[in-house]
Amino acid sequence: MNYADFYVIVYDIVNDRRRLKVAKLLEQVGERVQDSVFEAWLLPSDLHKLVRRLERQVEPEEDSIRIYALCAVCREKKRDIGQSVVVAPPGVRIV
Repeated sequence: MNYADFYVIVYDIVNDRRRLKVAKLLEQVGERVQDSVFEAWLLPSDLHKLVRRLERQVEPEEDSIRIYALCAVCREKKRDIGQSVVVAPPGVRIV
């Protein structure tokens, strides 16, 4: 059985059109927590597909996308200051 892992995805895209396409792709798989920062729970196969789709959108000489995997221990150490969006694991509903 495959389990989803938690990722933080950040980007710096120079071109407005490319930036919008990248944001729309990321909105399909995760939650926007800041302007250019997303959090997502992804299966390995979904991460692979996402990376391939993102690679087609960026200009490597101008743009940057970073994907950080965070383990459960690291997520517990996260500190929030100010407003914070909770991104629940798949299958978990926060009421």
